[in-house]
Amino acid sequence: MFLSSISIWSSAVALLQVLGSLGIFLYGMKIMSEGVQKVAGDRMRAALSGMTSTRFRGVMTGFVTTTLVQSSSASTVLVVSFVNAGLLTLIQAIGVIMGANLGTTTTAWIVALIGKFAVSKIALPMIGIGLPLFFIGKDKARNWGEAAIGFGLVFLGLGLLKDSVPDLKAMLETDPGMAHSIENIISMLGGHGFGSVILFMVAGILLTLIVQSSSAAMAITITCALNGWFGDVAVDPLGVFRCSAAIVLGENIGTTVTAWLASAGANTNAKRAARAHFSFNVIGVIWCLALFYPFTSLVWSLADDLPYALRSANKSMSSSEIAFSTAIFHSTFNLANILLLVWFVPQIARLVTWWVKEGKAGTVAKLRYIGSSLVDIGELSLAEADGAIKRMAALTSEMFDGMVEVFNRPTEDLSARVAELKAMEDTCDDMLHDITSYLIQCSTHEIGSGNAMRITSSLRVVAELEEATDRIYRMVKVVQRKYEKGRDFSEIQHEELISSGAQVRMLLDVARNSLTGIDGTTYERAHEIEGRVDRLRKRNNKAAAKRMQEGAAVQTEMIFIDLNNHMEAIANHLLNVIQAGRREIRAD
Repeated sequence: MFLSSISIWSSAVALLQVLGSLGIFLYGMKIMSEGVQKVAGDRMRAALSGMTSTRFRGVMTGFVTTTLVQSSSASTVLVVSFVNAGLLTLIQAIGVIMGANLGTTTTAWIVALIGKFAVSKIALPMIGIGLPLFFIGKDKARNWGEAAIGFGLVFLGLGLLKDSVPDLKAMLETDPGMAHSIENIISMLGGHGFGSVILFMVAGILLTLIVQSSSAAMAITITCALNGWFGDVAVDPLGVFRCSAAIVLGENIGTTVTAWLASAGANTNAKRAARAHFSFNVIGVIWCLALFYPFTSLVWSLADDLPYALRSANKSMSSSEIAFSTAIFHSTFNLANILLLVWFVPQIARLVTWWVKEGKAGTVAKLRYIGSSLVDIGELSLAEADGAIKRMAALTSEMFDGMVEVFNRPTEDLSARVAELKAMEDTCDDMLHDITSYLIQCSTHEIGSGNAMRITSSLRVVAELEEATDRIYRMVKVVQRKYEKGRDFSEIQHEELISSGAQVRMLLDVARNSLTGIDGTTYERAHEIEGRVDRLRKRNNKAAAKRMQEGAAVQTEMIFIDLNNHMEAIANHLLNVIQAGRREIRAD
């Protein structure tokens, strides 16, 4: 009984050591990713949102981004959110997703190299470099320090994970009960020919779903293979490698679940991007399963050609072959899948378009920018807010054009058009709430001072845009009331309002362009346009007062004054949008 209690206790401690090592690894990846995003976030945002040329550029961008942040899930969720915000088209997104799959293979190479050198010789110096920068340095130095600490913790966690996962042979002596249990589970999965490949693949899917990180799942897979959990490396190294390769295939499917969940509250194209990720990986797994034995034999032969310095990296020649063969398999599989399917991106887009149908026609989509299913993607998450704000500005322009259309057709019943404009105004209200909530949640995470100013400016911009849309809809209601009451404007009144409207429309274009950058000349031009609108309002209202003194219809003139005042108020809100963008640039 006493010995049994000791065995249970030692097993529990061993499990906690594995979990603790995994925790250090995942935490290191998190803060390294956040640090890299803070250092290079603007350039990464520009690279992702600038995917307007070829699918091959998209693949390269996805590869570089994922290599930097070391998370294909974060990159793919970011792509889904960019599609949701209208920053990427579906075809552009598929290219980035393909590259993200290749970028995440670097983790396997890092794990394979562990053992070639003492982990502490890299991990501890990196942490030692990062700590003073993190605590003493200013923004940029602090961000570099955070990235260095994260990098060190990643290596430290991998080293601890390698040491904490026990060798199965050694476990037979120290904890035979647990060792036999593991052997029984592996025996249940093995011995079924190709069926065992499927079973190990399913195990890889489940492992990735549990740890919610394909990189962590890959580290666990290689470590367990090295320690004899999938069979005796010395007796049947190729068989052990094939077990780990099958698990890797499952991990490639499991990693698509995160993006699938992230798209749950997104628009149709974002759902299609998530399904494209799933389809791309599943198609790759299908052809790889069909060629599993010759493909793994080819990879194994490539591992035989590794330089001696690498092959002797681990405890034995066979062990190093297992680690590097798994890394080669992961990279080769994803590279081959890209080379095979990159030519069929339009066909994949058509497949997911057929899979995910458009929403009901005639409805205005309510955008959702954040939800419980979205993972934290750090600094890059601000890019989604940028895209949403641009869509809100575009909707504001569309509303203004609709108001002008209603105004220019005074003798027609445009109730249906007014209802459409009301739906747009309601959508802008929803967007204000969603974007504000999203930005506030972003601000609760640790961000640089430049991005803090950016969030403040963005909050001001969405509030001003929403106020502008409120004013536009009030103008629509005033014009509708004029129609219902039979109040007709004179030709002079109509021309005066059209002149003011043209100036406001010009300012709308300047405001929309300012969302991507503004210089001093543009700001002065915007200020001049707003001044013209204000002068027109004063002149028009003065003329209306004079006409009333001369006996003109008071109610008609009051409607005219009301519309003039709304025009000037809209111009003020748009100038505030431009000023918010200018302050952000000055802060940077």
